[in-house]
Formats: sequence, C-alpha cells, structure tokens
Amino acid sequence: MEESRVKKSLLNARVNLIFYVLILLISFFSRKIFLNCLGDDFVGLTGTLMSLLNFLNLAELGISTAIGYVLYKPIFERDETRINEIISVLGYMYRWIGRLIIAAGVALSCFLPVIFPSTGFSYGIIYFAYYSFLASSLIGYFANYRQTLLGADQRNYVVAFYFQTASIIKIICQMLSAWYTGSYYLWIGIELFFGIIYSFILNWKINQVYPWLKSDVALGKKLFKKYPEVTKYTKQLFMHRLGSFFQFQMTPFLVYAFVSLQMAAYFGNYSTIVDKLHLLVNNLLGSTEASVGNLIAEGNAGKIRKVFSELFSLRMLIAGTVCFPLYQLLEPFITLWLGAEYILPREIMLLLVIRLFITITRGVVDQFLYGYGLFWDVWAPLAESVINISVAIIGGYLWGLPGVLLGGVSSLIIVGIWKPFMLYNWGFRKNVMNYWFQFGYQLALVSISAVFMGWIWKFVPLQPSASFFSWFLCAFLMAVSYGGVTVLLMYCGTQGMRGMTRRALEMVGTRLPWRKKN
Repeated sequence: MEESRVKKSLLNARVNLIFYVLILLISFFSRKIFLNCLGDDFVGLTGTLMSLLNFLNLAELGISTAIGYVLYKPIFERDETRINEIISVLGYMYRWIGRLIIAAGVALSCFLPVIFPSTGFSYGIIYFAYYSFLASSLIGYFANYRQTLLGADQRNYVVAFYFQTASIIKIICQMLSAWYTGSYYLWIGIELFFGIIYSFILNWKINQVYPWLKSDVALGKKLFKKYPEVTKYTKQLFMHRLGSFFQFQMTPFLVYAFVSLQMAAYFGNYSTIVDKLHLLVNNLLGSTEASVGNLIAEGNAGKIRKVFSELFSLRMLIAGTVCFPLYQLLEPFITLWLGAEYILPREIMLLLVIRLFITITRGVVDQFLYGYGLFWDVWAPLAESVINISVAIIGGYLWGLPGVLLGGVSSLIIVGIWKPFMLYNWGFRKNVMNYWFQFGYQLALVSISAVFMGWIWKFVPLQPSASFFSWFLCAFLMAVSYGGVTVLLMYCGTQGMRGMTRRALEMVGTRLPWRKKN
C-alpha cells in the first residue's frame, strides 16, 4: 500500500510537471499575442468576467471536497458498491447545484450593464463572453462530476493529461484566431468548444479506468439521506470555499472597481506569473493530497506526523526557492516579455511575493486538516474573509492597487495561528508548540538564505534584462544557489532544532492546557 501510494503521487507529480512546463511556455507567448491583437481592455474584460463566474461557482458549496473525503475509506477498502452509491449522490447534488447556477447566472447577467457601464465593447460581445464562460462551467456539474473519483483515488494524472492537452490545443487555436482575424467572437467560441470536447474525452476515459462505475442520479436521490456526513461536511466546506474565494478570486474585480480595466490587465500580467509559480508547487506537492487522506485512513499516528514534518520542511524550502528569484527577477521578465511600460510599482511585487509565500507554506496544514475531515471551524474562513475584503476595500479606496493587495496578506493570524493549532489539537493530538518552533526556525533559515544570497548577487556580473537567455540563466543559478544554501542550513541545523525544541517545550511545560493525550 505504501509503495502504491508513493508511486501514484510521483506519477501525478511527473505528469503535472510536464504539462506545467508546456502550459507555462505557451501561456506567456499567447498572452503577449492576445494583448497585442485583442487589446488590454479585452484581456481585462475576460479576466473580470471569469472572476464574476467564479463567484457563482461558490454554489458548489465544497461538495466535491466533501465527497473526496468520504471516498477515502471505501477506496482504501476497495468497496465498489459504496463508491457507486457515493458518486451517484454526488451526481444528484451536482444536478441541483447546476440548476441553481443557471438561475443565478441569468439573474447576474441583468446587472452586466451596471457592472460594465463604459468599456468600449458592445454588449453583444460582453453577453456572448459571459454566457459562453457560464456554459463552460456548467459542463462540470452536469457531465464531469465523476472526475472526483479520479482525484480521491490518486489518479489525478488522468484528469491533468486530458485537461491540459485540451488547454494547449485550445490556446494554440485562440492564438491563431487572434493573430489572423482579431475576432473577439471567434476567440470566445473556441473557449466554449474545447470545454465541450474535453468533457466527452474525459468521460470516455473514466469509463475505461472504472468499467464497474455505474452512477445514477435517480439512485443518488434515494441514497442522499444514507450519507448524512456529505451534507455535514458540505455545509462546513462552503464557508472554507467562501474564504478562498475572497482571498483569491475577488482581487481582479476589486482592481477593476478601484483602479481601471486597463490596470486589471496590467495586474493580470503579474498575477499570471505568480499563479503559474503557485500552480507549479501545487503540481509537485498537491499530488500528495489524496495520499495524505489515504495515509490518515490507514491510522498510523507516528507515520502521519513524520510525513507532515517532511512535507512542511519541503514546502518551506520550495517557498523560499520560488519567492527569492521571483522578487529579484520579476521586473526584468516583464520588461523582456511585454515592455517597460507594463512595470508596476515595486511594492505591488513585494505584496504578491509575500502572499505567494503564505499560500505555499500553508498548503500542508490544509492538506492534513482535509485528510482528518476537520472542517467544522466555519467561523475561521468567515473571519478571514471579513478581514481580507475589509482591508482590500479600505486599502483600495485609500491607496489603489497596493491597498487592494494588502487584503491578501492581512488574515495571517487565521492561517498562521489558528489552523496549525486546530490540526495539532484535534488531528495529531499533540502540542502545537512543536509546529511553531519548527515554523519559526525554518522561516529564520530561509530568511538568512535570502539576505545572504541577495548580498552575493550584487557582485554577479550577469544582467537578467539583457535577453531571455540571460534571464533564464540568472533564474536557474539563483534558484539553485539559494536552494543549495537553504538545504545546507536545514541539514546542519536539524539536530540543533530538535534539541532546541525539546528544551523549549520543557521550559514552557509540555502539558499545556490545550494539549490532549493520544
């Protein structure tokens, strides 16, 4: 079982990494073509419309995550009958969610003239884009819901292969369309067409992988009450999805609201790079999510904590290795890619880097909370959302784009304090001081590496803004040297950290009020 778990995680990571590189290369090239051939305002318009539709997708309520958690045990036990029942319940629930999104989408479309009063585009283009994006998102609720089983069964590489292949072909077609015709309608139509094609291919593959899978929406309606834990976890996860939405999906809309549609496109250039780096980390480490759920279902407490510690250290190392070169080299890349006129103030880059670091490092805690089914802290994402959106609105009103981005880093108290406390107290049932000492120690190590390497690179004669070759050479050397120094510090300091943590816990007392026994 352990070998199979590791094998599937590595396969997921390998497939994700290959497609990540391909998508990364084509995305940067295609965005320049879209900006040149279709214009900044059109790119900003489509980004803002997608943000609006992501708000509608909150109606999904976190059902797929709840179903994924409920599936871990029957997958571990190879209970095909129960898996069929759970997927049928998912189909029934998604059918209703799809209908709700249709109704909400039609209602929201009535307000598009208010949201976009003077964009320079005809409302024919705006409505065509809106309903095409809406139709693409609805396919997942009515046809693609069975892919949840692939994710829970550590076979997300199947989804990645077909989805990313379709995405690559779609982007190529859109580039050709933009270059030769400049037609907004054709570009949008290609987006919808490939969403439909992907759905047919994905379901054909699911039938091949699971020939015994026979989901039935009518059966799901009858079995709905048999699985009350799905409803329970769904209610809890809805608040978590709401928090995630306000943290990530509202930013482009707020940039448009407080600055301009053009600035939304300029900011989109920066966020595209940051999002691609975040996607890289998710492709490498997110593939372990189902493995974590499978490991927790196995029930070996010592192994669970050991894997958590290893994954946390790995995320800290990767976060530093990604964020340090990003801070040093983002502006030269924008200059080479699009031109110096697209450079934004430096504080915007700093806030994006900090937010990326927080997002990467918090991932392992979130993975294990989901693996344990600890979703009941519905107040936490609500508090995170309130803090986030309040700071973003006030900051956007006072300082524009930098103020909007402050919202993304303002809820660190929830991410950095409450979430680890919850995991250690109700999941591991161990003293949370172990986590905070490890986090503080490793944060110091990655910071020392950043200061040291930042000083060293002042004397390096390479100029990253000279050419793309020079930039990639700098990025490679910077990441390797920073990562090497950090690994060395972590390796040399491991025993010291363990001893320091042990002595500190003895000083504060290991039997703190919130600590529970095994």
